[in-house]
Amino acid sequence: MQVEEQRTAERRPKRDRAATRRRILDAARDLFGEHGYDGVTVRMIAARAEANVALVNRYFGSKAALFGEVLAGESVIRGVIAGDPEGLPRRLAEHFVRQIDPRPVTAISRMLDRSAGHPEVKEILLHYLEEVIVEPMVAQLEGPDARARALLASTIIMGGGPVRRLVGLGDLRAADPAELTDRLTAMFTAALAPPVRRAV
Repeated sequence: MQVEEQRTAERRPKRDRAATRRRILDAARDLFGEHGYDGVTVRMIAARAEANVALVNRYFGSKAALFGEVLAGESVIRGVIAGDPEGLPRRLAEHFVRQIDPRPVTAISRMLDRSAGHPEVKEILLHYLEEVIVEPMVAQLEGPDARARALLASTIIMGGGPVRRLVGLGDLRAADPAELTDRLTAMFTAALAPPVRRAV
């Protein structure tokens, strides 16, 4: 019995650490979504997560690193890119169309809408673009200029955010989703296709 109690005690800190880390990430996601990067402090995150500031810093290092981890953890684009390379253009198109739907406002959309333009967030987004979108897409592509093709497709994916913030997506929401998906599939197919070498 004593041995079992000792084992339970040894396991508890690991579970507590994982649970605390999850609470901090959840609190940061919600607060960044509510107030944007500038409007949130590590102290606010710690209070919402019922943790102390030193613990937040120990687990994540800085507010910027925490923002980046929330962004990467909440992103679904990894799953969209993974899978059959032949179906990648269609999956990207379907993902784009899902993001147009106003009903499921994602944590990432709220975070980015309220945080875009901050210098530290720009650095985080650059890392996110490379690690979560460009590099996984390059790994799916065969043929020359894979990085350039992945970057071209990324401009379609990432470009939706600024358009949403500046112009709104009302016209796109009014369009037929199936037709929109077909058009976007053609765009992603063209962006990701190997270059055609012209005869000299």
